[in-house]
Amino acid sequence: MKEENQDPDFIDQIHCKTRMKEENQDPNFSDQDHYKNGVKVENQDPDFTERIHYKSEIKEETLDPNFNDQGHYKTEIKEENQDPDHRSTEPAGPTGSQSFHTRERPRRLDQCGKTSHQLKTERPYGCDQCGKTFTNHFALQTHSRIHTGEKPYSCDQCEKSFSQLGNLKIHQRSHTGEKPYACDQCGKAFSTSSNLLIHWRSHTGEKPYKCEQCGRGFITSSHLHVHHRRHTGEKPYSCDQCGKGFLRLRNLKSHQLCHTGEKPYRCDQCGKTFSESWNLKIHQGSHAEKKPFNCDQCGKGFTLKGSLKTHQLQHTGEKPFHCDQCGKGFTTSSKLRIHLCCHTGEKPHKCDQCGKSFSQLGNLKIHQRRHSGEKPHKCDQCGKTFSQLGNLKIHQRRHSGEKPFNCDQCGKGFTTSSHLEIHRRVHTGQKPYSCDQCEKSFSQFGSLKTHLLHHTGEKPYICDQCGKGFSQLGSLKRHKGVHADSV
Repeated sequence: MKEENQDPDFIDQIHCKTRMKEENQDPNFSDQDHYKNGVKVENQDPDFTERIHYKSEIKEETLDPNFNDQGHYKTEIKEENQDPDHRSTEPAGPTGSQSFHTRERPRRLDQCGKTSHQLKTERPYGCDQCGKTFTNHFALQTHSRIHTGEKPYSCDQCEKSFSQLGNLKIHQRSHTGEKPYACDQCGKAFSTSSNLLIHWRSHTGEKPYKCEQCGRGFITSSHLHVHHRRHTGEKPYSCDQCGKGFLRLRNLKSHQLCHTGEKPYRCDQCGKTFSESWNLKIHQGSHAEKKPFNCDQCGKGFTLKGSLKTHQLQHTGEKPFHCDQCGKGFTTSSKLRIHLCCHTGEKPHKCDQCGKSFSQLGNLKIHQRRHSGEKPHKCDQCGKTFSQLGNLKIHQRRHSGEKPFNCDQCGKGFTTSSHLEIHRRVHTGQKPYSCDQCEKSFSQFGSLKTHLLHHTGEKPYICDQCGKGFSQLGSLKRHKGVHADSV
């Protein structure tokens, strides 16, 4: 039932068997009617809570009962995991829309003389700020808190405040750890039934919300709403330090940690800290012995299904995320965001030793290891150390002989996807790097840099025995053989 449609003082007079509370309503209504509630979650009284499939809760402000000609009562589900600036209703839960049948419709309430239909359609109480109307004064009073910002219900543990008691009770579960809603397929538990419903769709594959422009499906309406911003270019959340805009509030909050350097997410096994929770989850997979998601091409295991999907793109060569400025493709949206800094020129993170700037805090920290000489990642076979974990993993493939990236034209294997990408240019003839002095082109950026030394005459590689300079490191190594032979 919807909050606007229920004045507890009024309803108690006309429905002798119905008990209503200001913040939570008893979902059990019986007068020899066959009643099955839909599921609503956020403002429920925990005392009334049972499994989602058997009993449900009614949120006072969101569920509007819809009666049809046969007296079917249908409820909807409002999700809790939504973008803070967008709220909407969701379709019925795992078992579909549920209804109850009454024997006579419309039913007339003896004391006031009105039918139940009239009680639901008449809205004499209007908000003087936005004009929205309600069926009773109580609903209007609760709505008014949106405008006044009043939050009379405070948590006694963290002092966070809420406009409704039901929301406070749900919040308190974050302190107690209570998760009364368990998935009967995988056993994962949730603090609200709406979160269980969203999780349920990961098993069924249901994505009821479709984008009208690209046809992509989403499990929640809020995810669709955020996705629409990609088409419109809307970025409502802006950083007050650098002005960068974001689609989601959580992305802005994560970005702000780059300025502060804060890393609030700590691994309880090794103590390593992270600025984002998903980075911590990925890291925790390195400690996990069980990796249930395996690549069917190379056999590599992953703790997260999403990590496996991203990994598989390396085999297929698919790059679904494209830069709208230069057309370059990427396997993940995060890599695309990093690339976009190349166009904007934004580099907010500066090295205090040499003044070099970086677009990401992580890249600055890796760079600083060049000054400190720190190489925390060590190969357990040969003892060689590396400043980056990724470089260690690539190095270890030399010991194992693993070459997971194969050319689809000649079958040649490579240890990294970047080496495969460079190799493919042999087949395509692509040479994207051009010299601005002689217009000679190269398939690799490194080859262009070496070529430019011929124009400048620079010889950065110096022999420490005779002082002779060379433009290429390989030439210096060959030269050193002369000294070795003479000894």
